[in-house]
Amino acid sequence: MKRKISLGLALAVGVATPVLAEWTFVAGPTANAFIQSNDSTLELQCDRIRFAPAGYEDSEDIVAKQGLSIRFMKDGTTEVGAFQVGQDNGNVQIVDNFPVEISFNDTQDYGFVLDQLAANASVNLSMIDQDVTYGIFDLTGSSAAIKSLKSACGGAAQETASTEAPEGVVYCGGGAVKRQIEYVILDTPDGEWNALLTVNGEVTRAMTAYSYFGNAEAPKGFVVALLGEDRSETLVFQDGGKDWLEYGDYQYDKCN
Repeated sequence: MKRKISLGLALAVGVATPVLAEWTFVAGPTANAFIQSNDSTLELQCDRIRFAPAGYEDSEDIVAKQGLSIRFMKDGTTEVGAFQVGQDNGNVQIVDNFPVEISFNDTQDYGFVLDQLAANASVNLSMIDQDVTYGIFDLTGSSAAIKSLKSACGGAAQETASTEAPEGVVYCGGGAVKRQIEYVILDTPDGEWNALLTVNGEVTRAMTAYSYFGNAEAPKGFVVALLGEDRSETLVFQDGGKDWLEYGDYQYDKCN
């Protein structure tokens, strides 16, 4: 069972106490809401969570167990809901040398987690199926930060397929720089952004440009240019049954 609500369940958390800090929202280049203390950080992105516990050994432990228990507390001791992250509903990995990144297979699961984070007093991130706590974060102010996050992300979380099981065309390669890239043109644009570009799991909003080369003749096979919110430029090509794109200084060929 992926989700559970259990009113009135008391949780023993030992001497662990919530991190006392303020929730902050950052609009870009990657929209996120986060809370940070001297030794740990919890960051919410459009479609994933990043958690940097106090010690690297905790990150290694979470990944080794391929699971994390996210427990929502209405006060310091009473658990009112929980989500158990595991191999059947998400992906757990270490990124950028330290934080644990949790991506969800089902956007409804992530929506449940965000709603609970916005509604409760604190969250306990603990060992899967055990009362061993990696970190507790105060959720005061999380509601406003998550509301801003959802507004900035628009429909991104709902319209982006899991990078572990992509539904669109995926491009791989890159020579000296290996990447997995995919994109989707949105049916409902988010303001000027009408596309999403995913590079190694990182999602960036983008706008399409079909006259990218101005008055010059477009190269053979040119389909569209994706101009990322992070100032990246991606050129998509299709010719003679071959699909590829150019990102940075490298070419990436269709690989699915």
